[in-house]
Amino acid sequence: MASKGTKLIATNKKARHDYFIEETFETGIVLVGTEVKSIRQGKLNIKDGYARVENSEVFLYNVHISPYEQGNIFNKDPLRVRKLLLHKSEIRKLIGYVQQKGYTLIPLSFYLKDGLIKVELGIGVGKKIYDKRQDIAKKDAARRIDKELRQREKQ
Repeated sequence: MASKGTKLIATNKKARHDYFIEETFETGIVLVGTEVKSIRQGKLNIKDGYARVENSEVFLYNVHISPYEQGNIFNKDPLRVRKLLLHKSEIRKLIGYVQQKGYTLIPLSFYLKDGLIKVELGIGVGKKIYDKRQDIAKKDAARRIDKELRQREKQ
């Protein structure tokens, strides 16, 4: 029986660092049985992944799903292109975004939801170097403030 709730399998931490995420979508993904078993073990890398809209269908590229150890002949190519499952209206919305200059489709996370593997797909605009520096400076300032507050509470 499928478990209720969600279980996070993998996240793309670099995506939020390199892109401003405008909107996110929950998508299904077409997989083979051995890929599902491998993903359930957490053996995937989505760091370099991206998605494209082709012929009103969305495909996921550069997501490495390691071959399942007991899969022998049923294992597929680890970097093969995989189809994402979305409603037609969502695909139209994605097409509208992607046609604008600078927008990219990025997988943000893989997770289990009621026994099914889902992909959180984000629409992102690339950050400039100075944007990244500003984010790092904000995080650093917040850390320093927290440290000061903790030291004052001890006294």
